[in-house]
Amino acid sequence: MLELDGVEVRYNGLRALRGVSLEVRAGEFVAVIGPNGAGKTTLFKAISGTVALSGGTIRFDGRRLDRMPPARRPHLGIAHVPEGRQVFGELTVADNLLLGTEALGRRGEAARNLDLAYALFPPLAACRRQQAGTLSGGQQQMLAIGRGFVSSPRLLMLDEPSMGLAPAVVEAIFDAVRKLHREQGMTILIVEQRAIEAIESCDRGYVLATGEVVVRGTREQLLANTEIRGAYLGA
Repeated sequence: MLELDGVEVRYNGLRALRGVSLEVRAGEFVAVIGPNGAGKTTLFKAISGTVALSGGTIRFDGRRLDRMPPARRPHLGIAHVPEGRQVFGELTVADNLLLGTEALGRRGEAARNLDLAYALFPPLAACRRQQAGTLSGGQQQMLAIGRGFVSSPRLLMLDEPSMGLAPAVVEAIFDAVRKLHREQGMTILIVEQRAIEAIESCDRGYVLATGEVVVRGTREQLLANTEIRGAYLGA
């Protein structure tokens, strides 16, 4: 589905991504982990088109994504939930979610997806008429993820969904994301600093360091890798 081949990105002459190659197949849950400054968010910006490539290619279903304007990419079925939540604070929870369904054009599917959002994130159902800007950080993150998946994307990209959240909230969010993958068959690409949650949830994963892929493998291979356990899992 998604293929990156030798992707490079430069900022002011410095390489933020160095020859990154990875793939996400339909129906997979793929995680990219790594420390701060590894290039994880830059990777997502390259896929979404908000930063230009200085080398390599990005394809989605065989089409050159890197040759398309950023505004066209969501219409292919790519939903990007950026770091920092970025909800519409003056709008209610319900209206934020409705914005996510606008591209569907099918009322039945939109209604089903909204019901799913409230089922996966019960705190949102309890405050659906509340302005999004008054929500807690965890509730805003739930809303941002909900707004992403109610559009029925073919690929859901989640950028650091655990950032700044309490452990109990992080677990609730990962539970919901795992359900989207298992029960709805959604294809998910996540970049995350909390390595253990990301690796235990994924089918396959990549470790990014200083802009390069340094390790790749299945969930079992990554969990069995002693270097990864020492560096990221504290074991």
